[in-house]
Amino acid sequence: MRVLLTSLLSCAVLMACDKQPEKSATTSPSLTFTGEAISQVESDFAGHWLTNSTIALPQSTNARLTLVELPTKSQLAGKHQLSGYALEPIEFPAVLQAKYPHLADFQLYRVNVESTKIKDMIKGRVAVIESEQDKLGFIHHVQTSYVIDELYTSGDFDADEITDFGALANATSSQFKLWSPTARNIQVKLFDQNKALVDTKAMNFDGETGVWQLVVDQNLDGYYYQYQIETYHPLTQNIEQFTTTDPYSLSLSTNSEHSQIVDLSSRSTMPEGWQTQRDPVLKNKEDAIFYELHIRDFSAAEKRLTNEANRGKYGAFNETDSYGIKHLRTLKNAGLTYIHLLPTFDIGTINEEPGVAFALSDKVAKVCQARPEVSICSQELAPELTLKQALSSYDPLSNEAQHLVSELREFDNYNWGYDPFHYTVPEGSYAVNPEGKARIVEFRQMIQNIHNMGFRVIMDVVYNHTHQAGLAPTAVLDKIVPNYYHRLNPISGAIEQSTCCDNTATERVMMEKLMIDSLVVWAKDYKIDGFRFDLMGHQPKSSMLKARDAVLSVDSDNYFYGEGWNFGEVANNKQFVQASQLELAGTEIGTFSDRLRDAVRGPGISVSGNDIRRNQGIGNGLGTINNELQSEPGAPDYQLLLDQTRIGLAGNLANYPLTLKTGEQVLGKEVPYGDQPTGYALDPADTVNYVSKHDNQTLWDNNQYRTDFSVSRDERVRMHIQSLSYVMLGQGIPFIHMGSELLRSKSYLRDSYDYSDWFNYVDFSKQSNNYHVGLPPAEKDQQNWPLISKIIRTNNGKDQVTPNDIELASQMFNDLLKIRTSSDLFRLTTEQAIIDQLSFLNSGPTQQDGLIAMHLVKADNNDSAFNEIIVLFNANRTALTFAYQGAEQFSLHPVLTKSVDSTAQQSKVKGGTFVVPALTTTVFVK
Repeated sequence: MRVLLTSLLSCAVLMACDKQPEKSATTSPSLTFTGEAISQVESDFAGHWLTNSTIALPQSTNARLTLVELPTKSQLAGKHQLSGYALEPIEFPAVLQAKYPHLADFQLYRVNVESTKIKDMIKGRVAVIESEQDKLGFIHHVQTSYVIDELYTSGDFDADEITDFGALANATSSQFKLWSPTARNIQVKLFDQNKALVDTKAMNFDGETGVWQLVVDQNLDGYYYQYQIETYHPLTQNIEQFTTTDPYSLSLSTNSEHSQIVDLSSRSTMPEGWQTQRDPVLKNKEDAIFYELHIRDFSAAEKRLTNEANRGKYGAFNETDSYGIKHLRTLKNAGLTYIHLLPTFDIGTINEEPGVAFALSDKVAKVCQARPEVSICSQELAPELTLKQALSSYDPLSNEAQHLVSELREFDNYNWGYDPFHYTVPEGSYAVNPEGKARIVEFRQMIQNIHNMGFRVIMDVVYNHTHQAGLAPTAVLDKIVPNYYHRLNPISGAIEQSTCCDNTATERVMMEKLMIDSLVVWAKDYKIDGFRFDLMGHQPKSSMLKARDAVLSVDSDNYFYGEGWNFGEVANNKQFVQASQLELAGTEIGTFSDRLRDAVRGPGISVSGNDIRRNQGIGNGLGTINNELQSEPGAPDYQLLLDQTRIGLAGNLANYPLTLKTGEQVLGKEVPYGDQPTGYALDPADTVNYVSKHDNQTLWDNNQYRTDFSVSRDERVRMHIQSLSYVMLGQGIPFIHMGSELLRSKSYLRDSYDYSDWFNYVDFSKQSNNYHVGLPPAEKDQQNWPLISKIIRTNNGKDQVTPNDIELASQMFNDLLKIRTSSDLFRLTTEQAIIDQLSFLNSGPTQQDGLIAMHLVKADNNDSAFNEIIVLFNANRTALTFAYQGAEQFSLHPVLTKSVDSTAQQSKVKGGTFVVPALTTTVFVK
């Protein structure tokens, strides 16, 4: 049930409650205008039909205002007599302003229209016209999403209570249900396994729920279908006919052209062993360690595939002896708990037809036959040469590789997948067979294999936007209920694009329901253990809490986290209380912390050129090995970044007490991060700490941008692993970008989302970290080319690692995993526990530069083998000593005594002091 505030308002404030007999409509005298006048008058899309009886407009006017249904563009010829409903200005009640804060400055009007008439009007071109002395002055096209919610979701038994949208089949019948209250006619087109049309059947409309339904007396399991819809679309201002798929699709044909009727509880959709797979369990949320993995990246460079067809596919997780699988097992044995999969739902950007999208293993001849306009086709290259061989032949300091990759990106087999087409079907391009049920089986086999290795699985979900909208090929939602599922600009009516693409409106009841229903399917039917929400701050906090409750009802230990960034048209709670960092504090829905990230990597996540290099961070030498730009104006505040790092290590808590170098005692929320607080969490599960993920430059590339030219290769490796140590040994939940532990590089590429395997390779055989394979693509990085070239030339090889370096880094990272999981003191579960049991020793006026000393103390409820732990982060390029009373009672952590890192093994206790080697994070225990 969705109880809308507007129902109360209609009674208490507007005296037009729908529970009472409706007032007769207040009509306005008819007006006659020519189609030419209607088409030429100024207009906007700034009318907002909020409740049955209220409409908001941008400003008051003395003109006569009439709510009308305008002729469509194709009907404009001739004269049109427009009869409508008069608008009467009223006060904008505070309670309505609170519900629609972005419209609070608008003028509110009362309009009396019977609900049955409203339902009819919203199927056409609704507008408020301004007129004076029968002359047309202005047209405000009306946005109807709010009144649609009131009409169809505010009751006890209407659209949002329906639990069986989509297509279902049983032994004797099949049912189709689609919510499309503004459609004029819908038919179901049925197809056999070969996609041959076998029937077209009309659906029936329920005017109470807005649902179209069809029941067929036949078991249609495995059949394909499409919806043929006739509806008015505001984009064209005409009645349109679309053929589209089902937003509640559970299975799809290749390239998602047809939906398929399936039962996810049927054995035909399950791999062998699905019902008996392992179900790894963690005691606490804080025991999580996330490893972010892109399915194609995982095996694109794999050298030990037993089946070449599995390269870049779900099937790569079927392997038992590949380098990638062996690496995952090693990480699991060291303590890794979660595999985070980048988007695996159906996307709109890769051709799923086998062999059509280009791979780097394809020959130049194939590429030139399909795309002769590509520049490589005019070069004198052997046709038997592969794309990979061609790319390898280019000078890595040239822009040739990026040029070829950029030319082919639209046609190749690579994309991160943040391009939602269908929310609740596995992506087909990762399947060997993308057709229908086959892709479901392959996806489930991957999940089963990951679970059986002992990992839990996180799925990256993107409910904040769709790949396309309007009449575009991969648009679905905007064809079914135009202008409802997307967030529109309040004046122009254009779909907001702040996310990157067509922003969805999860504040709408049925968009929220679609998200929740989809999440429940993934958790219940695919055994997904948690969800990472892309641009979660673009969604209401209430929707996230409601979604989590629904998912927990089918999977009691599921965990939610995501990007709580505060920006765009919804920033600062402009349209609703957001699921943003500060607003989610205390909910145990985790948000990525940019505070620790920027302190360690260096500020300025989106700056370019020398501004990148100027913004050094704690992890790449700020304050200890300053680069040549630190004496210039605008350089970072070393002490501030050091304190931000400390707050990050303390779980980013708002109320964590810290002593500054000035001697002042402050709380985490009083340490500034721009114009926001550094500490904002009220529980350690609120915080996900990271220094590298798929976005922006990898940790290795970021450090090369900012590290001083004098730093040796060995020192760079140590700085890299030390940067990861702030994440791995801090409170909250660590998040690791796949390959970070292998010094992964994307050759400085800022945003590799669509730039092929060439820039995204991860070599689990540990022979290469993919550094210096060509200047990064011009679109985001051309302004950085001069700096990159200067860095590579000046470093003279100090930034180019060997297989031995990669192996050492890998084992040093494994040590961090083992240390974190050796004691629950690294995984405290409450705010108070962190405040009581964690302190910083090297703080206040006498603190040594370049050293963070973190002290952890066991409490009665901890099962730690250690009573006390001291972690020392020495960011200096020389060893240092740190005096501590009682130091002789401590010893080097057992993991480090056996470490392959001979430098870390030199950590010791000597005469009441701890001795910490250069660029080393060391751990002493008592």
